[in-house]
Amino acid sequence: MTLASYASHPAISRGRQHDERRDETRGPRDIFQRDRDRIIHSVAFRRLRGKTQVFVAPDGDHFRVRLTHSMEVAQIGRTIARVLGLNEDLTEAICLAHDIGHPPFGHAGEDALKAALADNGGFDHNAQTLRMLTQLERRYPRFAGLNLSWETLEGLAKHNGPVSDPPWALAKIDAEYPLELQTFASLEAQVAALADDIAYDNHDIDDGLRAGLFDRDQLLATPGLAELWEGGVRRFPNAGPELLASELIREQIGMMVNDLISETKRRIQESGIASSDDARGAGRPLVGFSPAMAEHERGLKRFLYAHMYEHPKQEEVATAVRGVVAGLFAAYHGDPALIPDNWRASLPENEPARSRHIADFIAGMTDSFAIRAYRAQIGPIDLPEGF
Repeated sequence: MTLASYASHPAISRGRQHDERRDETRGPRDIFQRDRDRIIHSVAFRRLRGKTQVFVAPDGDHFRVRLTHSMEVAQIGRTIARVLGLNEDLTEAICLAHDIGHPPFGHAGEDALKAALADNGGFDHNAQTLRMLTQLERRYPRFAGLNLSWETLEGLAKHNGPVSDPPWALAKIDAEYPLELQTFASLEAQVAALADDIAYDNHDIDDGLRAGLFDRDQLLATPGLAELWEGGVRRFPNAGPELLASELIREQIGMMVNDLISETKRRIQESGIASSDDARGAGRPLVGFSPAMAEHERGLKRFLYAHMYEHPKQEEVATAVRGVVAGLFAAYHGDPALIPDNWRASLPENEPARSRHIADFIAGMTDSFAIRAYRAQIGPIDLPEGF
């Protein structure tokens, strides 16, 4: 398809940090297509299948994990990018990679690593994504990381907006390969950020209903959802509650996507931008929901926090898994012999590098690996059942 002038064009990409000989190009792919493929083929991406989205090491086969969530984000992101004339491959690369830096157990695991590194710069999953892709993932003999394009790294660093006070991991990467952290990112990165919101707002509702954390009546008390439900009942009067819930989620995803496309087109036209750099310098996000939809989306988040993320059963699990991560960090820091040989061989002697190296090892773990490591190296732990 023809790209809009304000899209990210591969022919004028700012390139990669490390030069790669042209004669090693494999297949007729442009720079953003190769980025996407490198991410898909990476070990870090494969590990997302064993990392928490909402439920820890879920017992149910139908609950989402980080991998399935990332794929759903990519599908929504590509749809939006195509309609807006943006680069679908760059959008997809950012969507697929955006959660690679998450440690085991999602935000509970991140909280534990933040506490463990409190005196050594803390931990941030978004910065860890960049650290993973530029340093820790090893696939090439000539350089560390995946050597992704500037545009992909910039999009991952700034997809939530400019970064005025970067955490240490992001600051280190930016010092080596400046990503213009003070500006907004490309429109592709902005699309990826909103595709993430659309995906988890809706799919977490699906998983929450399936898990029984809230019921239909609680859900439909959220403004706007009862009308969507009744619309489904009118169209499919013989459908049962499960199918009607699926229909509600599909309708809402479509409604949010259409609103975002319409509002973004309006903002782009109003801004008068003519290039991707114009979008970066616009001084405000150009991809976004209308005011009414933005308020609706905030209402969905309030519902999910009240009835799902902060549900007593979830809090019980979160407390337990924070103990797993904290226990592993303390054990490895106190006795490096517990660390696998390949990681122990490069363990720094001094702080803060020593603690950060241990956090890198733990952050790469899947939920189940972390649980097994704790039980093997520290001792028994009782985890609440059900998820």
